[in-house]
Amino acid sequence: MDHLAIIGAGSVGTAIAFAALNGGVARRLSLHDLDGTKAKAEVLDLRHGLQFVRPTTIEGGDDVAVCAGADVVVITAGAKQRPGENRLDLVARNAELFRALIPPLIEVAPDAKILVVTNPVDVLTQFAAEITGRSGGTVLGSGTVLDSSRLRHLLSLRFCIAERHIHASVVGEHGDTETVLWSSATIGGSPLAEVETSDGQLLDDESRAAILGQVRNAAYEIIAGKGATSWGIAMATAQILEALDQTTQAAVLPVTAPLDPGLGLGSVCISLPRLVDASGAGRVLPLSATDLERETLAASAAAVTDTFASIR
Repeated sequence: MDHLAIIGAGSVGTAIAFAALNGGVARRLSLHDLDGTKAKAEVLDLRHGLQFVRPTTIEGGDDVAVCAGADVVVITAGAKQRPGENRLDLVARNAELFRALIPPLIEVAPDAKILVVTNPVDVLTQFAAEITGRSGGTVLGSGTVLDSSRLRHLLSLRFCIAERHIHASVVGEHGDTETVLWSSATIGGSPLAEVETSDGQLLDDESRAAILGQVRNAAYEIIAGKGATSWGIAMATAQILEALDQTTQAAVLPVTAPLDPGLGLGSVCISLPRLVDASGAGRVLPLSATDLERETLAASAAAVTDTFASIR
């Protein structure tokens, strides 16, 4: 893409800038933060590595005009998740920020796709879509792309098989009510349920529950140890950005975006495997799930719906 703008020069925003720069995602990268001195210092630090990446123009500061004409705006600005605080507890603190932030953004970059990374990402993606008045998937969130990567990593350890050969998705809310579509998970094209782990066992319900618990709690463990997650979400966001630059072939990613009411989950933003390309978050792929998985997914959608209602 021509111009990528990132809002927020904290640990997540700068990690995304670093990942995007190394991936050659954009010819021009802008970093905006209310702390202009911090943004400019991060830009200078990134510029010092330009010799080692594709030609890129980097700029930054506290003036929203730095985002003018952006093709994609990534929003990472927001309050940090505190130890012991779940993502939905963040909503009141970050909703006010979005009310002030988004109108001037769409004024200077009216055609930009908006990619929300700030937590709670599902609620804030829906809030951003409402503020902009947009439909059609041009406002989307990072959703459970990172959660699905965490899941595949844990499964790769259990099966001793590389992550790229494991196809399993976390769906629903990016947080405590998310679930795994175990029934449609595959390894090398074979149903995961039929593949033996490295110790010669099938993955039973107890093991599946333990793995899902690890996925759900991964962020809390990282936050307790270093204060915030950054590198994993940066790499997940870079993958989404690459998809948003594709005009010929779509990627399939579990991003969060407004659902079609016809899916029976309400007009809520939760993550399901979708086509993602230069037009934004496209249609949801046909959902293969058991009745229990559908019930759990519906409960996750209801939790996000209830939280969203609290900020309107």
